[in-house]
Amino acid sequence: MRNEHWMFDDAMNERIRSTHVPDGRVVDVTSVLQVTRNVLRHIIPNINLSMNGHIDASDDQTNLSAVDGAHDALHKICCELSCKCSRGGDAHATTMAIFNMLSSYSWGAKVVLALAAFAVNFGEFWLIAQLCTSNSLAKSVALLKQPDILEHSQTLKTHFDALSKLVNAMVDVTKCIVELTELPSKYISIDEPPLSTAMAHIHTATYWIISSVVVCTRQITSLVGFTTSTSEAWELSSLAHKVSSIHEHLQSRLHLCYERIDEKKLMEAFEHFKRTIETPQVDNLMILQNIFGKEESLLNPDRAEVYINVLRRKHVLLLISDLDISQEEIRVLEDVYKERVSSGLNYEIIWLPVMDRTTWNDGYQEKFSTLQSIMSWYTVSHHVAIEPAVIKYIREEWGFVKKPIAVTLNPQGKVLCPNALNMMWIWGNSAFPFSSEKEESFRKAKPWTLDLLVGRLEPNLPTWVSQQKVVCFYGGVKMEWIESFTTATKGVANALDIGIEMVYVGKKNARERVQKITGLIKEKELSHAWEDDNVWFFWNLLESMLYSKTQHGKTIENDVIKQEVMTMLGYDSSKNGWAVFYTGSGEMVKANGEKVLSTMESFDEWEKLAKQMGFIPALRKKLEGVIQHHHCTRLILPGNSGRNPERVQCAECGRPMELNFLYSCCAE
Repeated sequence: MRNEHWMFDDAMNERIRSTHVPDGRVVDVTSVLQVTRNVLRHIIPNINLSMNGHIDASDDQTNLSAVDGAHDALHKICCELSCKCSRGGDAHATTMAIFNMLSSYSWGAKVVLALAAFAVNFGEFWLIAQLCTSNSLAKSVALLKQPDILEHSQTLKTHFDALSKLVNAMVDVTKCIVELTELPSKYISIDEPPLSTAMAHIHTATYWIISSVVVCTRQITSLVGFTTSTSEAWELSSLAHKVSSIHEHLQSRLHLCYERIDEKKLMEAFEHFKRTIETPQVDNLMILQNIFGKEESLLNPDRAEVYINVLRRKHVLLLISDLDISQEEIRVLEDVYKERVSSGLNYEIIWLPVMDRTTWNDGYQEKFSTLQSIMSWYTVSHHVAIEPAVIKYIREEWGFVKKPIAVTLNPQGKVLCPNALNMMWIWGNSAFPFSSEKEESFRKAKPWTLDLLVGRLEPNLPTWVSQQKVVCFYGGVKMEWIESFTTATKGVANALDIGIEMVYVGKKNARERVQKITGLIKEKELSHAWEDDNVWFFWNLLESMLYSKTQHGKTIENDVIKQEVMTMLGYDSSKNGWAVFYTGSGEMVKANGEKVLSTMESFDEWEKLAKQMGFIPALRKKLEGVIQHHHCTRLILPGNSGRNPERVQCAECGRPMELNFLYSCCAE
């Protein structure tokens, strides 16, 4: 702590502290300060008297006669000020006299009562000055008490402005002292920083406020007699600077105190919610009430406001995302959500947006409203509906970072799965009630095949399989490679006289480039090409299959499907294209773009083998013989859609890949 110009030496500090002998009496300082505020705001209209919303701007409704001892103390201070200041007495001596009068009171009560006494004197002066031109009684009093004020009222305005600045600073420091002395001990200790640091200077700040009251009262006496001087104006300015510095110091400490209190309150609320959600409930209503706190309403699918009890004893999916949730994701989830009716399932979805409230602006509001309008399920009515402690729980316990998750609650509010989106993408409504146990049973019962991956996306697949055609799914964003690969592959199929269908499935997180390439593929009639939603769903489904396997403890060593999925994702993360060839008999072969293109272009080297073994067996054998002495393979996975695999094999050479962190901002 640097030595501020308002600080005292040890001897002076001890002298001030020695006057402080509180006897436990209680003064409602907020009520006294409220009345004081309403006096001062009539004199100084721009004075800042709000106190964290606890003191409003309404007219006085406070009966100070009920405030213990406040009237007597106030009267004594007023008399002391009127007597000593009118005689031009020593300001320090008067200040210490007032300290002794207030020895039984808390530090907060001392400054508030002193400021209130000043407001009484200042208010009397100002009331007569304002009314003397229109009220005969006030005019007569002004002539007796303030003979020069009528003649010099305009000249006094400049001096009054300097006084106003000091009064503003006095009020600011008084508010800080009151707030610091009334902070809840439940959440912050007076013996520990930052409150202990602030309280170490409370006595000094109190001295300067009472001293300022004395100086300001003396200045008002000067105004009455019109005996102001340049030195007095300088004194006001110097004191205002000193008191403002004290306010800056106390305000910074007060800010740290409120941060500490907010942290404690947040942790308390977090633990309460944690206990609630982990305790068996009769229904889900208490969980939902804890999520929304004081907010009791939602917007239903028709955008009408409804109470949250409409979801009581229903299966509920909490769709948690930020404002970057994709429209493809919403549309695909909407298909599953609408199908629940025909499937006879009774569950609802609530969108819980999680974002940084401190950076909220009109742009975010517009984005929030747009997302609300395209969602066909329940949404929050406004962006701050979710309790901060619940957001903390969502991040720390359910692992939400950025990629959307869906937490399932049964009718009793029990969490069935911390993220049901994976199984919803893979199995749809057949996985209801979207529990971890249901996911495990599906994983064991149903084989994971290419049909499961593309069956819902490519309606022509059953027909092509029945016609014994070879189906090629390929991806990438290099148009030159796509043209070369599709042309060479069709040439091989013609040479072997086999039917082949090729389908372009794009690339993950490259929507604009994929749209352009899809348009060119269709224009040049190179192959089939999926639309945006199917492209998104294909890659999201691959990730979901990987995470589902990982969550159930499957490693690449003991799960062939997981190996295949990771290989596909690895292909997409690289810069080159890739291709998978498939037949209805279950035969399948895959390769990266460079290998498969060079193999197709050198078809004359394995044409004879293909006619003997068949297209896919021969292609596999040929690809196995193509050795790339250098390759660069990447695998990029979102960081919060489930536990990421600890070990990943290279799709090309099978060696373990090195783990690095990649922070990506843009989807493109």
